[in-house]
This record gives sequence, structure tokens and C-alpha cells, in this order.
Amino acid sequence: MKLPKILKRVLTAGLAVAMALGVAGCGGDGAKNETFLNIATGGTAGTYYPIGGAMAEIINKDVYGVNASAQSTGASVANINMLADGQVEMAIVQNDITYYAVNGQNMFDKKFETLRGIAALYPETCQFVTMADSGIMSIGDLKGKRVAVGAAGSGVEANVKQILQAYGLTYDDIDEQFLSFAEGANALKDGTVDVACVTAGYPTASIQDVASQKNIRLIPLDEQKITALTIDYPFYTRTVIPAGVYQGFDQEVPAVSVMAILIATDKMDDKTGYDVTKSIFTNTDKLVAAHSAAKSIEKKTALAGMGFIKMNGGAEKFLKEQ
Repeated sequence: MKLPKILKRVLTAGLAVAMALGVAGCGGDGAKNETFLNIATGGTAGTYYPIGGAMAEIINKDVYGVNASAQSTGASVANINMLADGQVEMAIVQNDITYYAVNGQNMFDKKFETLRGIAALYPETCQFVTMADSGIMSIGDLKGKRVAVGAAGSGVEANVKQILQAYGLTYDDIDEQFLSFAEGANALKDGTVDVACVTAGYPTASIQDVASQKNIRLIPLDEQKITALTIDYPFYTRTVIPAGVYQGFDQEVPAVSVMAILIATDKMDDKTGYDVTKSIFTNTDKLVAAHSAAKSIEKKTALAGMGFIKMNGGAEKFLKEQ
């Protein structure tokens, strides 16, 4: 049966419109479904960078529509500022620095109320490294010494200041040098600093590098000072670095640690938070393959040290599920 010309035209036009809408709809859904997650980490010689890179790989494989990548940064303080500015969507940070950001204290002059917790990861230990023949046996011996205190304004620097204060010392008593993990390690090897300070999961790559070429010593904290630090700063916990963690150094070292945590902002929706958190905690073996510090990443401890920050609803839901 032949259709009238006018009817043919109407049907052809309708089909064209339907096809156009279908194409537009597919394109719109594809764009809507793709979520970019840039994860701020730390320096390439630290612990955040390899673990953040492994997280990005896991998320890309397991979470549909999410495009994740890891970015090397100046670590905790820089990461929080990058989150606040919208330069990144997630970040690995120290819980003490996050506490300051949420409350507008210390190095932050305003409260960062949009930060949201995803999960606690692993302990980060404050490590003071010197050469075995330096004669430096205690933090009290740092007076008059050249000390790499971390990048300016970093979480490491905040830890160093607090630990020095416990021993009655300030920057007036030392020759402070603002150097990253890698820079501090190189300066220690070159003899241009006497002590390099690192806050990271052990073993830390930059310290391993020094220990592979030189005889090193980790400087212990006195038990009395550890107790005082944990009272004055509730985010610190007592830690013992086991003997043999670093080549050629076979002594246990009393120290303090903070927690490395994963955070985002209130821009991350609950579904993405749930899916991302689930993917990370069901693939912890891949994180351990990237860095041995990830051995401590467990679902049962993933809310530890997070009481001061609002949680992403989806992340919290997954972590509380049996």
C-alpha cells in the first residue's frame, strides 16, 4: 500500500528526530556517567605516591564510569588546599593535618568544612634518621645540628615542631632546612644535613635508599616524651619500629605515629563514595604489592582516628557493613 506523500514526510521527519534524540541521549549518558577522580598523593620517594597509584588502577578496573589518576604533590597540607580549590577530588593525608584543617588551626587560618572522610589507611611513623657515626643518640642532641624538617608547611614539619617542643627545643636551637623526603635523603647522603625527618609508613623508600649506601641510625624517642606527646596531641600513638626494617640497622626504635587517611569533599556523591571504598578494600592485596605499608589497611580499622571529620555517606555505609 502506497502512503500519501505528506504522511511519508511526517514519518521520515519523525524517524530522523528519534534517531537524533537517541544519539544525543547516549552521548549525554556517557558524559554523565564518567567521573574523574584525581588522587593527590605525595612525593615519589614517599609512601602516598605508590599506594595512590595502586588505588587509581583498582578504581579504574572495578568502578564503572570512573576515570581515576594519581598525582605527585607536596603531601598533606598541599593536598588539603588542592581539595579545597577543586584541583583534585580525593587525597591521602595525615589525620593530624586534617584535624587542623577541619578546625581551622595551626597552619590553616579557616575551617575546611567541606572535607569528607573516606577511610583510615595505615599508621605513619615519625622517623628521625642520621648516620651511624654522627654521635646523635637522642632528639635532645639535635641542638645546633642541621636538620631536614620536611617541606615548608608540610605535615612532616608540623610533627617535627611538636616533637622538638617535647624536648624543649625550637627552630632557634637547630639549623632547619625545608626539604622533601627525597631531598632530605640526598642531603643526608651528601653530608649537608645531620638528620633527615620523615613521617611515612615504614619502610620508607627514601630511607631505604640511604641505608643501601650508608650506615644509618634511627633516633629513638624517650618513653616519657612519647607519653607527653600522646596526651598533648591525641592523634599520636606509640609505635615501635621493628629491628631490621632498614638494611644494616638492627635495633627496635620507640617512636610516635599518626594515621594516613583518604579524604574527599562534599562534592563526591554517596554512590561514588561507596563504590570507590568497596573497590579499595576488596583489593588490598594490590595495595600491598605497591607498598608494604598497605599491610595495615583493613576494613575493621578503617574508621579509626576519623571521629573528628564528617564521613562520605557511601564510604561509611560500606565500612559499617558486615
